Amino acid sequence: MNAKTSGTLFKLSETDETVRQPDEDIRGRDVRDRDGEDLGTVKDLLIDADEDRVRFLEVASGGFLGIGKDTTLIPVDAITSITADEVRIDQTREHVAGAPAYDPELVRRQEDYGSILEYYGYMPFWGGGYVYPGYPYHR
Repeated sequence: MNAKTSGTLFKLSETDETVRQPDEDIRGRDVRDRDGEDLGTVKDLLIDADEDRVRFLEVASGGFLGIGKDTTLIPVDAITSITADEVRIDQTREHVAGAPAYDPELVRRQEDYGSILEYYGYMPFWGGGYVYPGYPYHR
């Protein structure tokens, strides 16, 4: 397997792309940790431009009318289940709160994503041996 050269990810909302099956579009769904604690809402999906695959959930939490909102990236590898209303992940709220900062306005570089994946304990999607989780990401 060849390593990716660009590693560029784009927000789904910034492209002309759509989710193949509308009921599989998880934007707007609540995100809950492994204990059922609320983490926020799926604001957007970060898509791998080379492979047309979702790599991260952009999760927004807190704030009022968009002010003071925190945004965090959660790898799709963390998803354990998806229902019509929510997305469950295998991490705790405390662990997600300690994740590396994410600023959606900064350049999106492969090494930035690598530090996030490492923090959550997942291997880089551009590395040899990586297997994309199957939908709906049940383990």
